[in-house]
Amino acid sequence: MKTVKQQSLFQITWPLFIEIALHMSLGIIATLILSYYSDSAAAAVGVSNQVLNIFIILFNITSVGATIIIGQYLGAKRIQDARQTARSAFSINLYIGLIISVLVALFGKQLLGFFSLEGETLVYGETFLKIVGLFLFLEAISLTLGAILRSHGFTKNAMYVTLLMNFVSAFGNVIAVLGLFGIPVLGVAGVAWSIVVARTVAVVLLFFVVYRKLSLRFKLKDLVQINRRDIKSIMNIGIPSAGEGVSYQFSQLIITGFIATIGESALSARVYVSNITMLCFLFTLAIAQGTQLLVARQVGAQKFEAAHARAVKTLKIAVFASFVSAVALASVGTSILSMFTSSPEIIAIGIPLLWASVILEPGRAMNIVLMGTLKSAGDVRFPVAIGILSMWGIAVVLSYTLGLQYGLGLLGIWIAFSADEWFRGIFALKRWNSRKWAQYAVVKGDQHDHNERRETSKAV
Repeated sequence: MKTVKQQSLFQITWPLFIEIALHMSLGIIATLILSYYSDSAAAAVGVSNQVLNIFIILFNITSVGATIIIGQYLGAKRIQDARQTARSAFSINLYIGLIISVLVALFGKQLLGFFSLEGETLVYGETFLKIVGLFLFLEAISLTLGAILRSHGFTKNAMYVTLLMNFVSAFGNVIAVLGLFGIPVLGVAGVAWSIVVARTVAVVLLFFVVYRKLSLRFKLKDLVQINRRDIKSIMNIGIPSAGEGVSYQFSQLIITGFIATIGESALSARVYVSNITMLCFLFTLAIAQGTQLLVARQVGAQKFEAAHARAVKTLKIAVFASFVSAVALASVGTSILSMFTSSPEIIAIGIPLLWASVILEPGRAMNIVLMGTLKSAGDVRFPVAIGILSMWGIAVVLSYTLGLQYGLGLLGIWIAFSADEWFRGIFALKRWNSRKWAQYAVVKGDQHDHNERRETSKAV
C-alpha cells in the first residue's frame, strides 16, 4: 500500500497546473461553443455557473478541511488518522451533495430570478441549472476524492482523470451545439448533459484510482457511522476556510445583478473577459495549491520557518507570472475577444477590462497564495474576516458607486475588484510575516491526542 509521495514543489505543481487548466478550459470551451450558438445562451450559462459555484463552495467546506487535516496528519506520520479522515470526508460530502442537488433542481428558476434575466436568457439558464443541478452531488464526490489523492501526493492521477473528463465534456458540447453525426442541435440542454456524463465518468475513475493507489475503500458503514471527531475537526477548519469563498460568491452575485442592470452586452462581456482572465491566474492557482500541500505537511511536522520561506518564494513567482500573463492577454485582447463574439459593442466593453486586469491580477495572485497558505497552516478565521470586510465593504460598495453611480460601467466594477484583491493581499502578507499562524496547527505532533481518537473502521 502506498501512503504519501515525497515530492518537490515542481513535482506537485505541474500536474496541478494541467488539471486546473483542464478544469478552466471546460468552462471556457463551453462558453466559446455556446457563443457560436447564441450570446444569450453563453450569458445564461455564465450566470447559472455563478449560482452553482456557491453550492460547490459548500462542498469545499469538507474537501478543504479534509485536505488540511490529512496533510497535517501525514506530516506528523499519523497515517491511520489520515485514512479515517478521508472516509469521514467522503460520507459528509455525499450527504451534502445529495441535499444540494435536490434543492437546486427544485428552486433553480427562483435562484435565477435574482439576476433580472428575461426572455430566452432566463429559459436557457433554467434549463442548464435544472440538469446540472440535479447531478451536482457528483461534483461533491469528485472534489472529495480528488482532495484525498492530492493530499497523499498523487496529483498526476487526478490530472489524468480531469483530462478524460474534459475530453468527454468538450466532445459532447461540440455534438450538442453543432449537431454532428446526425444528432439534432440540442443547444444548452445538450451542453448540460455533456457535463453530467463527464462528471459521472470522473467519479467512477476516481473511485478506482483511490482504491488502487491508497488501498482505500468506502463501505456502507462509513455512511452510517461517521466519526464525530472527524466531523468536528473537518468543520472547524472547513467552515471558516470555505467562508471566504462563500462570501466571495455571494458578493459576486450581487455585483452580477449590478451588471445585469447595465445591459445584456455588459453581462456577456463580463462572462467572456472572466473566462479569458482565468488564464492569468491559472499558474498562480496551481503553484498556490502545491504550496498549500507542502505547507500543511511542514506545519504538521512543526517546521514553521521552512513553511514561511516556501510561501514567500511562491508569492514572488506568482505575482510576476500573473503580471506578465495579464499584459500578454491585454496586448492581443481584440483577437481573443473576437473568438467569443462578433459584437463590436461587447468587444469595445471588454478591451478596457483586459487592461485593467494588468493591475488586478498581481493583487489576486498575492491573495490566492497567502490566504491559501494561512488556511493550510490552520489559521482559517483571519482570511474569512478580512474577506468579508473587503468583498462587501470595498468590492460591492465600489462596484455600485463607480459602476452605476458614476457611470463607469464594467470598468468601474473592475477597478473595485482590483481594490478588493490588493487590500486582502496586503493584509494576508502582513499576517503571514507575523507568524501568528504557527499557533493554529491542527496536529500538534506524533502522540498528542493520538490515543484519544476512536476509529470507526479499520484500514482496508
